[in-house]
Amino acid sequence: MTFEEAKALLGTDGITCIVLKEGNDPLISRVRGVKPILGWIEEGADLQGAAVFDTIVGRAAALMYRLAGAGFVYGRVMSRGGAAELEQSGIAYEAGDYTEKIINRQGTGMCPMEQTVLEISDPEEAFSALKAKIAALQSAKPAV
Repeated sequence: MTFEEAKALLGTDGITCIVLKEGNDPLISRVRGVKPILGWIEEGADLQGAAVFDTIVGRAAALMYRLAGAGFVYGRVMSRGGAAELEQSGIAYEAGDYTEKIINRQGTGMCPMEQTVLEISDPEEAFSALKAKIAALQSAKPAV
């Protein structure tokens, strides 16, 4: 799969994230948010030098791509904070559109993942904080 094909696939058939690494099959996720990259890191997937294509890249995702050792990140939408994190980390990046901040799914404020890493610069610390935040959000959801 080429970079252009990966970009074109984002958003089709619910695809939210694609990871390309030479010699490996592409990793493809239909899960929203930072969950795909958190899961791949937890599973020990080899993402060193990989090219990542994501629908939304904020600072939280950028910290996780830094932790994973990604070599290139494309965000269909990327926050300025995410771009700055990638740049400071020496990770090449590109975006379809830039935004000042990533908002929550209700459109009422900042994304909770972005809020979680607002004062965090260490990727390992961010990983733990994001995992804890997701667990807290999931336990707060009412049972159906």
